[in-house]
Parts: sequence; C-alpha cells; structure tokens
Amino acid sequence: MITKRIIPCLDVRDGRVVKGVNFLDLRDVSSPVDLARYYSANGADELVFYDITASYEGRAIFTDILREAASTVFIPLTVGGGINTVDDFDRVLKCGADKVSVNSGAIRDPSLVGAAAKKYGDQCVVLSVDIKRVDGAFHVFAKGGREDTGIEAIDWIRRCVGAGAGEVVVNSMDTDGVRGGFDLELLDAVCAAVRVPVIASGGAGCAEDFVTLFKELPKVDAGLAASIFHFGDVKIDELKRLLSREGIPVRYRDQEEKVNA
Repeated sequence: MITKRIIPCLDVRDGRVVKGVNFLDLRDVSSPVDLARYYSANGADELVFYDITASYEGRAIFTDILREAASTVFIPLTVGGGINTVDDFDRVLKCGADKVSVNSGAIRDPSLVGAAAKKYGDQCVVLSVDIKRVDGAFHVFAKGGREDTGIEAIDWIRRCVGAGAGEVVVNSMDTDGVRGGFDLELLDAVCAAVRVPVIASGGAGCAEDFVTLFKELPKVDAGLAASIFHFGDVKIDELKRLLSREGIPVRYRDQEEKVNA
C-alpha cells in the first residue's frame, strides 16, 4: 500500500517564511533555511518552497536562498514561484530542486506544462492551482491568489494533467489559514477528474484533520500544511504515529530505525 505523505510548505517573501489567512495579512515566521533543515530532520516526507510574490512582482525566484535551503535537506524539494518558461525550470532544478511547481506561468502559457514535461519528465512537473469559489463555481486564481482568471478549475486541472503534469497541488483559498479542515468537496472533485497524485493544501488546523482527509478521501496522496507545523501546533512525527494508529499508511522514523537495526 502506498504511504501517505506529509509535506510542510514554506511560503517565502523577501527571503523570510510568512503565513496569513485566505492568502492575506501575511506575518513573519522564520528563516526558510532554518525551517527546511528542521523539517528534513524531523520526519517530513517532502518540502515545498514557494516564492509567493515572484509571479506578482514579475521577477525570478530567489535562487541564493533556494540553493542554501536545498543544500540543507535530504528529502524531495518542490519549488515554485515565477516559473514562466522552460528555462525557469532548468534554473530552479540546477539550484537543487527535485520538482518544479508551476501556477501563473501555465495560465499565461498553457504550452509550458507540456514543454517542461517533454524535457524533464512528467514526474518533475507539479501543477499548483489556487482555487476559490466564485458564485458557486471553482475558479482558478493567478498571481498568488490576487487575480481571478475566470477559468473553471476542474477542467483546467484535467487539461494540464493531460498535457503532462505529473502531480497536482490543490490550494483551497476558501480554507487557507482558517484551520477548519481541508476542502473535501473540492479535493473530491479533483480526485475524480485525474489519475495523478493529488496533494491537499489549505485548511489543516489539527492532526485530526489529516485523519479525516485520508479516511474520507483515500485517493488523496498527501497533505500539505504550513502554520500548524511552523508554530508547533502539530509535530510531524506525532502526526504520523496518529495516522498509523488509525490504519493510514505512513513512513516515520521509528519504522526506519527498526528496519536499519
């Protein structure tokens, strides 16, 4: 049985990790390098690094911080923010990323997903989608959640996966930072539409929210969160032990220690 992944997310602005509510009111948390090192050593399965203002400000991602963060971790690293061309994929991968997340860049140029997948492989291309309900419909938002594209989200995800995206991060703007649980309705719709790994993002407020996520939607491959990990509300190793007790397959350090003993 495939194990479920637990993924901390580092939203980076001006070289610092920040966190807000519904993509607004951002506050400083910590150094991305320090947090990356901490999560790599404390049970995270992967790490996501988003330069959250790169697309909005029309600039390239902070490669110096990315290189330093990548050098500290020994788990897969996905990087996004300001990814607009295949050359951007190349630059980020050379800085130490294992996978590249594309959002606004794919909206501006839908051929980007296919071109990147052809050059680097589907497994390298992660489609990240910021989604919010607008008049009862799921809309795709661009530029860090600032701009409503009017694009229907489920159809957009289906199209990008068809073009070569090997994984989808579903960012629910409605539940982001609210800590009321993952957006199960949205995630269910995405899982029904595609056959690639789906990562749930936005809304986790406690460890039990991950139990609910994986039990209600077993097709979801991973749970991603930020503030509950950053502020110590949930420790990843404790979360994984809870998930294991609930019959949800995870990989945690105790298992690895037994295997290596």
